[in-house]
Amino acid sequence: MTPELTTVEIAPRSTHHYSIIWLHGLGADGHDFESIVPELRLPQQAATRFIFPNAPIQAVTVNGGQAMRSWYDILDRSLHHKVDVAGIYQSSAQVAQLIDGEIADGIAPANILLAGFSQGGVIALHTGLRYPQRLAGIIALSTYLPTLEQLTMEAAPANQDLPIFMAHGTVDPVVAIQAAKEDYAGLLARHYSVQWQEYPIQHSVCAAEIAHIAAFINSVFH
Repeated sequence: MTPELTTVEIAPRSTHHYSIIWLHGLGADGHDFESIVPELRLPQQAATRFIFPNAPIQAVTVNGGQAMRSWYDILDRSLHHKVDVAGIYQSSAQVAQLIDGEIADGIAPANILLAGFSQGGVIALHTGLRYPQRLAGIIALSTYLPTLEQLTMEAAPANQDLPIFMAHGTVDPVVAIQAAKEDYAGLLARHYSVQWQEYPIQHSVCAAEIAHIAAFINSVFH
């Protein structure tokens, strides 16, 4: 049985109608994006549950085998060259459990949004595009999609028109923007609806990006 993820949560202040599941990057934890919530200034914030899962702690090959929170092992700094595909599928199954839990709580799948930064963005894209019920959208920040080719056989028809927001820093030294652009082009070629934004930053998030994220959330939550 797939083990459940621990989470950091910001509970809604009024009746719970929306859910945002936001996945952190390598070596961070569920607290990493907590502070972004007030910066988004969402009209729906009072009715939104924010769920920030903690990735499992595991050894990361490129960091000398050091144990840290990681959604999957990073086997090679080229990212696409050698990929821990099994780890991606394992974490995706755990995130799908979180989505299932929100639906069990009475939240419509179309009111559940996945967001992720770096490694977390990989899992958000991988999971959302395969989830069998139509979700609200995916926010994929400073990330890429090493399981793009598998979508040919695994894509969920329900999420073929899912809105996707991808954003990246032009001088990102961790996940090269070219890798992200290649996967963005691959999603477009598969007829996904993807918005692309880039900013003159490194492997991080900036104020302009937060404003674009808020606009995207407002466009998919009604």
